[in-house]
Amino acid sequence: MTDESSKLSRREFTALSLAAGMTVAARASAAALEVVDTDVEVKTADGTTEAALIHPKGKGQWPGVILFVDVFGLRPTMRDMAKRLAANGYTVLVPNPYYRTTKAPGLPSTLDFTNKDDLAKISAVRKPLTDEAVMSDTTAYVKFLDAQSMVNKKAKMGVFGYCMGGPMTMQAAAANPARVGAGASFHGGGLVTEKPDSPHLKVPQMKAQFYFAIAANDDQRQPEAKTKLAEAFKAANLSQTQKVYEGCNHGWCVKDMPNGPDGKPLYNEAGAEEAWGQLLALYKRAAV
Repeated sequence: MTDESSKLSRREFTALSLAAGMTVAARASAAALEVVDTDVEVKTADGTTEAALIHPKGKGQWPGVILFVDVFGLRPTMRDMAKRLAANGYTVLVPNPYYRTTKAPGLPSTLDFTNKDDLAKISAVRKPLTDEAVMSDTTAYVKFLDAQSMVNKKAKMGVFGYCMGGPMTMQAAAANPARVGAGASFHGGGLVTEKPDSPHLKVPQMKAQFYFAIAANDDQRQPEAKTKLAEAFKAANLSQTQKVYEGCNHGWCVKDMPNGPDGKPLYNEAGAEEAWGQLLALYKRAAV
């Protein structure tokens, strides 16, 4: 098991820059691989959700991937991430997690997390997302992908998520251990809680390798979380890698994040590119 929970140092800056450069080069080479972006509907136990299904153009079969969105929902930024991954040879599904209460995207990016009314809006759309509901939804997503002609059903699936989508990757891996072989969480919130259904307690049900990209301020608030995650994966004899990104706060991987409380942008291009490179490396190892 690999455990890289140390923060990025100046010494690592050169390595980070190199990784980012390699990612950009890979993206440029993959740009020739055109993708198809389609609106689809996925039936679940509780209804039907709209979703984006994105895959390389032409006849072929590629490993299936599920992208679990952040609190701002299924929107162009998330579709762009899915397109970027699809250009590297994957079939990506991006569901609307809020389908029980609203159409995508569900919440505007102008929300103020210090405003009581805005917090009430977030609570309303997230309330139906119980552990049981999310586990059920992820199984429906996996079945939907496996029914698509452009999905390589012999290859393991990948999952990745941002913010609230981080825990969903773990729930998906636990609910579908035979299919999900790789998972990545980027500034995931609530990966380790005191509740009996905490995502880290589901590790024994998984068979997937994981990468955890941790925001510096999230680690400051809950420094013990990375240790508990590492211990859970070690006990289950599963591989996991984690890294705390110094100077990168919650939301740093997503381009359309609003500014932070200090008025500065949350999106950090260098950190986001390094984390994206880790995602590609993980899938190359495990989503095969």
